[in-house]
This record gives sequence, C-alpha cells and structure tokens, in this order.
Amino acid sequence: MAATGTTASGESAFYVTTPIYYVNDAPHLGHAYTTVAGDVLTRWHRQRGEKVWYLTGTDEHGQKIMRTAEANGVSPQEWCDKLVEDAWKPLWEHLQIANDDFIRTTEPRHTDRVQEFVQDLYDKGEIYKGGYEGPYCVGCEEYKSPGDLLEGDLCPIHKRPVEWLKEENYFFRLSAYGPRLLEFYEQNPGFVQPASARNEVVQFVKQGLQDLSISRSTFDWGVPIPWDPKHVIYVWIDALLNYATAVGYGSDQAKFDATWPANVHLVGKDILRFHAIIWPAMLMANGLPLPGRVFANGWLMVGGEKMSKSNLTGISPRELTSHFGVDAYRYYFLRAIPFGQDGSFSWEDFSARYTSELANDFGNLASRVAAMIGKYFDGLLPEAKDAGPAEQAIADGLAAATAQADTMIGDNLDFAGGIGAVFDFVKQVNGYLSDQAPWKVAKDDSPEGQARLATILYTAAESLRAIAVLLHPVMPATSEKLWASLGAEPHLGALADQRIADVATWGRLPAGAQVVKGEILFPRLENA
Repeated sequence: MAATGTTASGESAFYVTTPIYYVNDAPHLGHAYTTVAGDVLTRWHRQRGEKVWYLTGTDEHGQKIMRTAEANGVSPQEWCDKLVEDAWKPLWEHLQIANDDFIRTTEPRHTDRVQEFVQDLYDKGEIYKGGYEGPYCVGCEEYKSPGDLLEGDLCPIHKRPVEWLKEENYFFRLSAYGPRLLEFYEQNPGFVQPASARNEVVQFVKQGLQDLSISRSTFDWGVPIPWDPKHVIYVWIDALLNYATAVGYGSDQAKFDATWPANVHLVGKDILRFHAIIWPAMLMANGLPLPGRVFANGWLMVGGEKMSKSNLTGISPRELTSHFGVDAYRYYFLRAIPFGQDGSFSWEDFSARYTSELANDFGNLASRVAAMIGKYFDGLLPEAKDAGPAEQAIADGLAAATAQADTMIGDNLDFAGGIGAVFDFVKQVNGYLSDQAPWKVAKDDSPEGQARLATILYTAAESLRAIAVLLHPVMPATSEKLWASLGAEPHLGALADQRIADVATWGRLPAGAQVVKGEILFPRLENA
C-alpha cells in the first residue's frame, strides 16, 4: 500500500495538493473549482482533528509562458510575478482558500531540488541522451502521438494545430516501469479515482509505455539540466516535483518525513496521465513512497466546451461572487456537479439553487428560529423539557446526516453527496417546524404549552448548531455568522475548533445562550 507521512509524535499527516496552475493568464472557474474542492476537503479533515497540509501554487516554466510573456513585451519572470501577485494569490484569498503553502516553480527552494532529483536519476542510469521528432502541443507542453490528433493536426484538448518539433533530448526510461505500475495499480485499486479514470490509466499502460523526453533544447525558460546546461528540464518533470519540494524534499528531512507522501493529488482529467503514470514512475525510480490517491475531477463546460481562456469561455470567479457571494459560489459548484464528472455551469441553475436551497431552505430556517426565540423567550435559548418521538427523529436524522457527510466528503470526495446529506437534514428540520407549528403552540400560555414551545425551539436551534459545524468547511463565513447568532461562543468555543465526531452529540448548545437574529445569510438576488 502507499505510505502515509507521520509526525514525530506518530500522528498521521493529511496532505492534499491541487495542480500547480500555468500562469499564462488569470485564473478561471475551472481552476477555482479544483482549489475550492481541496479547501473543503482539508477543512473537513481539520475538523476531524487531524494534522493537515494543503498545497497549491503556480507552474511558471515552459514554452507557453515564455511566448505569452514575449507577446506582452516582458520577461517570463516579470510576467509570472505580476500574474501571481495580482491575480492568483488575491483570488484564493477572496475565495477563502486556507492553503498552508503556495509554491512557485521559479523559487530556488524548488529549482535547486529539481536539479538534484534529476541528477540522481541520471547517476542511476535512468536517463539517457537521444533524439525526438514529432507533433508537439505548446498548450499542453506535450508531444502527441499521431493517433491522438483530430483531423490530422489538431490537439484534442485545445483544438488548435500542433507544431512539428525535432530536437536532441534526454530521456527517462519510462518504458521499464510499465509492469511495476500495473502491479501497483492492482495492489492499490483506489490509487486512481474515479473508476473511469483508473480504467483509462490501466489501459494506457497495458498498451506499452514509451521512454519520456525530459529535456528541451529549443528554448531556455526552464530549470537547466545540471550536467548539460544547454538543455532545460521538461516542464512536466519540473512541475510534478513541486509536491515533494514544497514539503522539504532534499532540504528539510523532518518536515518531509512528517508530510510525505500526499494523501490526495487533485488533478484535472486532462493531466491525469502525468500524475498517475509519469509521477509514480519517477518516484519509483528514486525510491520514494508513492501518493495515496490521484483524483481526477471533470471539466466545467460552457456551451459544450471545456472552460479555458484560450477558447474564450473562461469566466472570472469574481463575476459570480459579486452577484451570489463567496460562500454561495463555494457551495454551488460542489453541490451541483458530482466531483469526478464533467458538469455544465448555468447562471440560471445557480440562481435557482441559491434561491431554493440557500435562501429558502437554509437561510430562512436560521432567520425564523432566531426570530421566534427572540419573540417568545427574549432571545435566551430555552431548555428542552418534554422531548418526545419527534425530537428523537431529529436527533437520529442528525446522526445519520453526520455519518453520511463524513464518509462522503472526508473519505470519498463525494462533495455533492455529502452536502446533499446535510441539506436533507436542513429540510427535515424545516419539516419538523412546520409539523410542530411553534407559532400556534405559543398561543397556549399554560406551563405545558410553554414547555412544549421551549422544546421545539431548542430542538431547532440545536439542529442549527450542528448544521453550522457541518457546513463550515463549505461555507465558512456563513457558518460563522450562524454560530455567532446562536450564541454558541463562548459556551462551545470557536466554530473552527468544533469536531465532526462531536456534531451528533445532542444537547451541546446550552440553555440560556443568547440567540440574536443576525444579518440575512443569503439576501435576495438582484436581477443579473
């Protein structure tokens, strides 16, 4: 089995990575989709009480970036610096991405280690000099086989003509690793997910692997080959190593041992083969443990086309967050599109889900519970005094929703299913209030009537306490507002410190907590 990093105390480290993104342009929805998914996954594991490390960053070498910089009249480094500082990092901050590190492949902490890694492979005889000629897609930074091309000369991903490239290269003996990779896939059936991605990888390797060109000599924007500086290291060899260099490979052995290998590499399906074939072969060649899982998410589609800047379907995330808000944005894409499948973005679908699920089901529930506690109990959470079968059903529903969400999100990366389980519970609580009709019970001013009213409203508030914890990884700002309105802190402490294991423990929110009707969680949308 793939190894798991441990801390000095023996605690397992949960290490998640996104792809490092090309900085040839500003980020679009597709980049943000993967990064938000990684953020939700790592926030969930933090709330499990685990030690977590979340890495993202930028891929800054290669011919594509060099040409983009030249077209804009600046050096490649100047171009990368501007895009990273003005576009990429600010967007992740805007989307509340809680990454632990941001690596850039032009940083010495990365480039120095890349040279050492490749030198080690060369010294072991895993790299040799040769020549290559064939079709090359600059957009993919990848040689293509003629059988991959559309209409004879079009890249199947970018739908643009490839170039014919002939150059002297150094090659990694990838072909030798086919049998070892197939054995590894068989012993670790969950290494590549989803199943469709695994099948693609296995079939590709079974057809036989070709040795991989790992250097370029026709341009110089890259990490120089240490023994032959006329060559630069192929950008994909350079890029993949970020996952190791960022956690101390070759520079901080204690940190590396405590973190490596990654538990989950999140990747787009178009870069699956690099991560599921080339990357593990490279690690095998240098005797390093392999990652636990490579999970390939699908593409976001607009008008039937993969979203990207190059085909003009790229949409800025800020176009959506300015209208719907950041938390609704984080919610929508993971709720509406099963992770691992292609999904189509629709402004109309987003609006419909915002109104139905967020504003009506969730936001209205929080608002009316706080309003009724304010009206009937002067804002002080009453004590539940006569809980019966209806309340037990709510407690049971919470336990089921928590268990389902924990497995789906924390273990299976089924964000849509896990969020759906929480919102099924939201609907159950709404149904409970409709059935119990506290606004009618309030008219009975007998001790029995008031005790019943107290129990109903306590049950609803306690349910919201649990919902705030379960939705915190997905919608952190909204959940914080709800937490504050319930008066949960200081009684229960900070929301970020709440544990998934404690969510379904009924009765944690103490009677007497000050409940206030805060701002509306999901305001009505203005016309687009």
